[in-house]
Amino acid sequence: MQLKIMPKKKHFSAGRVPLILFLCQMISALDVPLDSKLLGDLVQPPTITQQSPKDYIIDPRENIVIQCEAKGKPPPSFSWTRNGTHFDIDKDPLVTMKPGSGTLIINIMSEGKAETYEGVYQCTARNERGAAISNNIVVRPSRSPLWTKERLEPITLHNGQSLVLPCRPPIGLPPAIIFWMDNSFQRLPQSERVSQGLNGDLYFSNVLPEDTREDYICYARFNHTQTIQQKQPISLKVISVDELNDTIAANLSDTEFYGAKPGKERPPTFLTPQGTESRKEELRGNVLSLECIAEGLPTPIIYWIKEDGTLPVNRTFYQNFKKTLQITQVSEADSGNYQCIAKNTLGAVHHTISVTVKAAPYWISAPQNLVLSPGENGTLICRANGNPKPRIGWLTNGVPVEIAPDDPSRKIDGDTIIFSNVQERSSAVYQCNASNEYGYLLANAFVNVLAEPPRILTSANILYQVIANRPALLDCAFFGSPLPTIEWFKGTKGSALHEDIYVLHDNGTLEIPVAQKDSTGTYTCVARNKLGMAKNEVHLEIKDPTRIIKQPEYAVVQRGSKVSFECKVKHDDTLIPTIMWLKDNGELPNDERFSIGKDHLVVTDVSDDDGGMYTCAANTTLDSVSASAVLRVVDVPNPPFDLELTNQLDKGVQLTWTPGDDNNSPITKFIIEYEDAMHEAGIWHHQAEVSGTQTTAQLTLSPYVNYSFRVMAENSIGRSVPSEASEQYLTKAAEPDQNPTAVEGLGTEPDNLVITWKPLNGFESNGPGLQYKVSWRQKDGDDEWTSVVVANVSKYIVSGTPTFVPYLIKVQALNDVGFAPEPAAVMGHSGEDLPMVAPGNVRVNVVNSTLAEVHWDPVPLKSVRGHLQGYRIYYWKAQSSSKRNRRHIEKKILTFQGNKTHGMLPGLQPYSHYVLNVRVVNGKGEGPASTDRGFHTPEGVPSAPSSLKIVNPTLDSLTLEWDPPSHPNGVLTEYTLRYQPINSTHELGPLVDLKIPANKTRWTLNHLNFSTRYKFYFYAQTSVGSGSQITEEAITTVDEGKLAMASRQVDIATQGWFIGLMCAVALLILILLIVCFIRRNKGGKYPVKEKEDAHADPEIQPMKEDDGTFGEYSDAEDHKPLKKGSRTPSDRTVKKEDSDDSLVDYGEGVNGQFNEDGSFIGQYSGKKEKEPAEGNESSEAPSPVNAMNSFV
Repeated sequence: MQLKIMPKKKHFSAGRVPLILFLCQMISALDVPLDSKLLGDLVQPPTITQQSPKDYIIDPRENIVIQCEAKGKPPPSFSWTRNGTHFDIDKDPLVTMKPGSGTLIINIMSEGKAETYEGVYQCTARNERGAAISNNIVVRPSRSPLWTKERLEPITLHNGQSLVLPCRPPIGLPPAIIFWMDNSFQRLPQSERVSQGLNGDLYFSNVLPEDTREDYICYARFNHTQTIQQKQPISLKVISVDELNDTIAANLSDTEFYGAKPGKERPPTFLTPQGTESRKEELRGNVLSLECIAEGLPTPIIYWIKEDGTLPVNRTFYQNFKKTLQITQVSEADSGNYQCIAKNTLGAVHHTISVTVKAAPYWISAPQNLVLSPGENGTLICRANGNPKPRIGWLTNGVPVEIAPDDPSRKIDGDTIIFSNVQERSSAVYQCNASNEYGYLLANAFVNVLAEPPRILTSANILYQVIANRPALLDCAFFGSPLPTIEWFKGTKGSALHEDIYVLHDNGTLEIPVAQKDSTGTYTCVARNKLGMAKNEVHLEIKDPTRIIKQPEYAVVQRGSKVSFECKVKHDDTLIPTIMWLKDNGELPNDERFSIGKDHLVVTDVSDDDGGMYTCAANTTLDSVSASAVLRVVDVPNPPFDLELTNQLDKGVQLTWTPGDDNNSPITKFIIEYEDAMHEAGIWHHQAEVSGTQTTAQLTLSPYVNYSFRVMAENSIGRSVPSEASEQYLTKAAEPDQNPTAVEGLGTEPDNLVITWKPLNGFESNGPGLQYKVSWRQKDGDDEWTSVVVANVSKYIVSGTPTFVPYLIKVQALNDVGFAPEPAAVMGHSGEDLPMVAPGNVRVNVVNSTLAEVHWDPVPLKSVRGHLQGYRIYYWKAQSSSKRNRRHIEKKILTFQGNKTHGMLPGLQPYSHYVLNVRVVNGKGEGPASTDRGFHTPEGVPSAPSSLKIVNPTLDSLTLEWDPPSHPNGVLTEYTLRYQPINSTHELGPLVDLKIPANKTRWTLNHLNFSTRYKFYFYAQTSVGSGSQITEEAITTVDEGKLAMASRQVDIATQGWFIGLMCAVALLILILLIVCFIRRNKGGKYPVKEKEDAHADPEIQPMKEDDGTFGEYSDAEDHKPLKKGSRTPSDRTVKKEDSDDSLVDYGEGVNGQFNEDGSFIGQYSGKKEKEPAEGNESSEAPSPVNAMNSFV
């Protein structure tokens, strides 16, 4: 049984609807077979399920199979009619019926002919409830007849005449497909001038001499029998009128020429269709084909328009060079006048085709099966349309209703049959036939009258599991006649579910549009009709949706690397997901390079084939989610190939290549390199670069080079390997086009001139026999050029030249072909000699104790006898003014470049006697020295004492021993010693200041506290000021006897009288402190000098003495007291004063320089005695106050 169900929402308050049988659990309309549990109880009229086409063309070489299949309960029996009469298959041994089916099998392969069984067949399927019939099946064997024999005369035409070669194929079944070919089975070329018409004829708008041939053959292909038939070849010869002489023309009659018009230019005329108007009729749904073919010279062009309308955009197509207009799926709206226009330069012609669209019958509403219960009403509706309007006819069980047995429950009203108060005997199969002159439609629809109480076909206690927020569909497939009403309940005591939240479909399904967690529970379906009631329970569980919380991401990786895609899934705890990875919606390759982990996919050693879309799919029994990402595999490009050299010229060639695969990263440029196999075999040089869109390059070449080229491609990833080398290309030799570079003329001896140059390489030689023409002459003389040709060398020596004379020099390249362009002359000089004159009038101005300024008169330039490089000052210290430190220091040198007349001497030793002289310097060396000039430097501040140590510590005294400063820098006037105690908390006590005569190197301090650490600050002084200090710490010894005595005495601290005395003393001290504080605030007599002396920090407070300064000094270790026995280094340094000028600031050694204004820009050099650097290089020690305030 088969039913068409149209689902719709049903409200519980709706009234009774026509009783029909619902056997479907789907929401959409479809045919559903009878439930298997009802097949044994219910009967159903026959229904045709399969049949052969109405127009059935068979292959006569095969057995004939005419299909007819039907279903019903009980199973139907089958019978056939042929040409309107009963076809008794039992009487024909060649005809059998397929068991359990109505399909006929006619065995014509063993004997018999297909034509014998040609006719109109109709199948009838019948059981106790009625009879269904098939369409009229017209059976015809296919035919592929031969062409009739005919004699075809050769055709001769003038150039430019029109021509139609007729095909006229035999009429076959189905119609043949026509095409034109030659004897070699090659299709004849067609164009706007030559084309095939819809009828198969070959049309020439005008003929040309190249149309001459003897094998114009029309072929007909019959697809049904897979055969091809051939027409006799047609011979065509096209000649010019000028080729015919008068004699031949006189012997030919007019009829021997095909065509009547001469081959002159002419306006278009239509070859088909004829005249100015024609008519065309087409059926609805077919393809409308309109054709216009015109002749003329020049060849006409065809245009199409629709009068009073436009051509449908999406259904209009042009074929055969616009000579055929096609409109697909034609309808009545496409009727009208269509106009084709043929136009050339001499005019235009029009043809109008009147199109009428007819229609075979087509369904508006085909009749549907009816299932009714006794006493109910119903209707069968059969509506169709067509042009002309189809006629509607009804049949009952295959018999026209007019002659069928009468049924009081049935009333026919045109295209509708109305049933009222049906009974079981009203069951039958009705046929609706809609026909017009273009065809017919036949539809079977049964009326089945049943009386059955409700049955629920869905199994009991089904568990439905649904993902949250998705629709839940609870099935209640039911059966009953009359049609049962359906109600749904939730829970054991719930009321009927209403339409505000739920949707009840006509097939009994309960839909929860958006299921939530609270939708979980038991639902009951109840079906009722007048014959009874049935119910069924189902259960619903709502699950959390599966989600991908970390999706794979788009990746671009280089070939050979590794890529990883991540996919993390969250799911309902009661569901077990299955994670699957797909590539391009298919399985992953079976390759060990692909490894799948818990949350990721890893691909190693990525190859080009690995690129694509990777999808992570998570599936549970209820839902599935997926996420995809694209992997793009990139790499450097493949090398270009197929290098080819074209347009080979003397100094140019065109290189062409084919790019290799860009490996998914566009090529940005090509790099071209060349190899010179003649001069530098195996070495590749850069030639040119072109954009990545070019595949050719015009290269400029040099003469006499054996070129090979290679090309590399580059993209964003990198550069490809080079291509294979191109063929070699040897350019012709030519004269050099450039001369040697870096030409110089310098003498190595006073009487020579050495000319040097950078020679040309083999690539630059442009030809064999490379040599150089060397030319020279004095710049200031009138001498002619002296020239010599030398081999491929880079130096030539001219001897016997005067000393240091300017020369003009030229070096020109030449080879066997000729000379390079005339070179430009460069200037050089012959060899230098030592200067002859010393600078005069040397004067010294002492600026301060460490800096002196020297002036001198320049020497005559002629006496320099070379390039003046500057002046050089030699100076040295003769002896100290104090007469106590006499020693010789090697000479120091400062060079001042250029023609300077003064310079500064920095870094001098204060209170010293210096001697200097000045010499002029050229490229050869130094000239004679000037007369020695001596000068004295004034006193300066001394350096720190060389050492300081504390010896012989006692209970109350310490002895200090020291060495004088290594650089007194004058006459020492005295030493200054400052010291202060340091208590157990590292606080500094009061500072004591002591002056010591300059001739002392030892001093003892008495009356010190026992077992106390002291810090000492010691420095020397000259008349200029104080030098750098040196520090040291020491501790007086402990009185062991007193300690022992104290331990034996009675502990008076525990006596009451002692405690009282100490309290009184403390109170008295407090009163005194208060009085002092009050007096101080009132401005008591506290001299500033005393306050400064009391709080002075010897590290940061300058000491004024004889206008000298005590330089700043500090040491990182002075911020904390030294341990017992520790001492500071003995080579403490003095911080440079503003007047101390360092050589670093003024000189460059022998190459040192001074500016024109005498400022030093050179460097210092020369061997000298290692002396301690002057100045305080260390950080300052903390003052006592700072030390106390900063101690933690």
